[in-house]
Amino acid sequence: KHATQPELLQYANHVADRFDLRKDIQFESKVASAHFDDDMNEWLVTLENGDAVRARYLIMASGVLSASKKPDIKGYDNFKGETYNTGAWPHDPVDFSGKKVAVIGTGSSGIQTIPIVAEQAEELVVFQRTANFSTPALNRTLSNSEVDAVKNNYPEYRTECRNSRLGAISPEPQLERAMEVSAEERHARFQTGWETGLLPSFFFAFGDILTDEKANETAQEFIRDRIRGIVEDEQTREDLLPNTHPYGTKRPCLDTNYYETFNRDNVSLVNLRRTPIETITETGIKTSDTEHDFDAIIFATGFDAMTGPLLRVDIRGSKGQRLIDAWVDGPQSYLGIGVHGFPNMFTINGPSSPSVLSNMMVSIEQHVDWIADCIGWMNRNEKSRIEPERSAELQWVEHTAQTADMTLYPQADSWYVGANVPGKPRTFLAYVGGVGVYRVICDQIAQSGYHGFEAH
Repeated sequence: KHATQPELLQYANHVADRFDLRKDIQFESKVASAHFDDDMNEWLVTLENGDAVRARYLIMASGVLSASKKPDIKGYDNFKGETYNTGAWPHDPVDFSGKKVAVIGTGSSGIQTIPIVAEQAEELVVFQRTANFSTPALNRTLSNSEVDAVKNNYPEYRTECRNSRLGAISPEPQLERAMEVSAEERHARFQTGWETGLLPSFFFAFGDILTDEKANETAQEFIRDRIRGIVEDEQTREDLLPNTHPYGTKRPCLDTNYYETFNRDNVSLVNLRRTPIETITETGIKTSDTEHDFDAIIFATGFDAMTGPLLRVDIRGSKGQRLIDAWVDGPQSYLGIGVHGFPNMFTINGPSSPSVLSNMMVSIEQHVDWIADCIGWMNRNEKSRIEPERSAELQWVEHTAQTADMTLYPQADSWYVGANVPGKPRTFLAYVGGVGVYRVICDQIAQSGYHGFEAH
């Protein structure tokens, strides 16, 4: 049901081979800078090896969770053993058999990593700052009939994805408010969600889970009850109960035996709110009350999401304006596709687009199609320069913020608002309005001759 990395890589290679894409891809080439030439209406893109290319258009398809974040922990470089970052995992398999291993972080990647490492390691110590909500993925091999049902209806499934709220085939959203039904009915719907192994099942159990605090609390308490029923050790159980943010306002996780893993004799949990890390040492980790020695440390410490992959490139637009300066108070973008002052630059799943709140492949496809159509329109109309009007950009940024403020999302200190990166301006980075609604808006703008863009 949920494909593993080797299968995803196999599929990517299959697509590249089937459509002969490799001839148009330059591998092992890291971009250092991209500067706009106002006289030529072109971008000069320079690689780290010094090579450079010129292009009319710059499309930043650099990902939204591709800039892994170095943890802000004293002594990070001190450790003499093996170190790994879940955001930059080695291509070759890693074997932790017989080793004492630490995992720092219990977000999505940490929650997925911990059960697998626990099966190999002699000892695993998990260092947790914030307990997170996680529901079972219930991963399994799909039956032939399930696969055939999708393959025989590709057009219908894809149309539904493109016009849905999340860009995915999801349970039918329920319109009732959580507090309008009985406690027994709420429990039954949440139990159904727990047993499907799909995130939308919880969000769509009621119409107000992400907008009403009391409704959200009922979902929180259901998950906490499931945790209480799984984890055996009393202190570990209490430490794993999430209680610092509404459910879904930090990236909700799917897991395979995450909570069950803490019942293993070789696994223990350190609550960093009670005993914080003081420093990484040459041999391990020193907290406020003890020192642990390890053979390996895994940092599952997240990403500089959405903006990080863009700002790590020295991007300079019209008149030499730097993107990092333009976004000093937070990212501003029109539709998450274009940025005022940076002509002929398009961003795939940029800030203020559905992006991480959607099925990413569907959203990426929509952006690619829209940008390709825009460039085609530019060519047909013999235009060489396009960028968002400042007024349109500001209106979209305001609309994105107002939409987010109608939900519980801004209440959490999450990477959705950049709270995990010290000094990063706090702003909600995704569009909450939904994939289908967003697609209609983008299509209407294109059909109007790209209203909100200045092209000449």
